[in-house]
Amino acid sequence: MSTPVLTADATTPSTGVKRPGDRIFSGLAVGAGVTILSVLAGVAAFLIIRAWPAVTAGSDQIKGDGGLIGYIAPLAFGTVLGSVIAIVIAVPMAMAVSLFISHYAPKRLAQPLGYVIDLLAAIPSVVYGLWGIAVLGPAMVSVHKWLADNLGFIPLFAGPPSVTGRTMLVVGVVLAVMILPIITAITREVYSQTPRKQIEGALALGATRWEMIRMTVLPFGRSGLIGGAMLGLGRALGETMAVTIILSATGAVTFDLISSDNPSTIAANIALDFPESSGLDVNVLIASGLALFAITLVVNMIARTVIVRTEKASR
Repeated sequence: MSTPVLTADATTPSTGVKRPGDRIFSGLAVGAGVTILSVLAGVAAFLIIRAWPAVTAGSDQIKGDGGLIGYIAPLAFGTVLGSVIAIVIAVPMAMAVSLFISHYAPKRLAQPLGYVIDLLAAIPSVVYGLWGIAVLGPAMVSVHKWLADNLGFIPLFAGPPSVTGRTMLVVGVVLAVMILPIITAITREVYSQTPRKQIEGALALGATRWEMIRMTVLPFGRSGLIGGAMLGLGRALGETMAVTIILSATGAVTFDLISSDNPSTIAANIALDFPESSGLDVNVLIASGLALFAITLVVNMIARTVIVRTEKASR
């Protein structure tokens, strides 16, 4: 008795033919990607067009010395300085919190603690600014004095210390608290996805819990940590209200973090000057916004490059 032969056309769809659901999903995905790129290109085009009069204007038409570059450079310096302080403080703290939640804390404590950390991201930036100027700033006055007395030989703490606490160091601490939930959320999820076999294998070989984390969890989560840190850095670079409320900006370019002579940031300067600006001054402010856009774009590109190289090296 011969066995009937079933053709592929009778049992399976033709090769290369997509189902309606696949075509819809693919179209939506492509449309979402194109939309994001279009919005990004539109923002860039708007900034370039509106900033062009400031770019082509003479240095005598722009307030300050040094023309447009002389106007933007101190603001860019303050923006990067405050963000770097925030990253230096937030990344180690985010790593510690993430490891505690994912590998040390009992489950009945880890989940509520994770919710509390995530809630920090929901607090408005103006509230952080009020907390910084009313609570943290006055509390940091004695810390500023101690740093000036004991570490004054380091340019970062040369002083004289501010008596109000409205310093770049306080801004950095507030920004660190603001970006902490972003870095923690990403890092925690990556650490918790470490392959169970690697963890159990390290423990079976006699490794302590810290040795297991150092040999398996940290290498596995390196790319996630870098990505979370860069997202946090992007948030810190563009923060406006908290910096505007706290910082007593004088326009100085200095690495001294505890004195009253503080550089301003691009976002805070735009927020302060834009309502009262007109004509070419508006174009100058938009040009500074274009500089901030470029800085953020470069940071994200560097982050993506580092993440790709890290993933390749870990394979």
